[in-house]
Amino acid sequence: MTQSTKYIKIVEWSEEDQCFIGCCPGVIGPCCHGYDEVEVYRELCQIVDEWLAIAYQEKVLKSSIKKEFLTTANYGSTTN
Repeated sequence: MTQSTKYIKIVEWSEEDQCFIGCCPGVIGPCCHGYDEVEVYRELCQIVDEWLAIAYQEKVLKSSIKKEFLTTANYGSTTN
């Protein structure tokens, strides 16, 4: 299991861009895109893994990221 497994990742179709766009709310905004939904998801997982590894290594992981994860994991939504 990788670090990114713990975080919600979203791949959605963008009508404006006419492609799939991937993001990980609370960790990284839109960061990859493509025409193949599965490939975008794979790329997104890799990006999130790399970003989290750097964040943990440099101790820049913000408490807001942890809070976002806990809220999403426990309640299925980040809205108040």
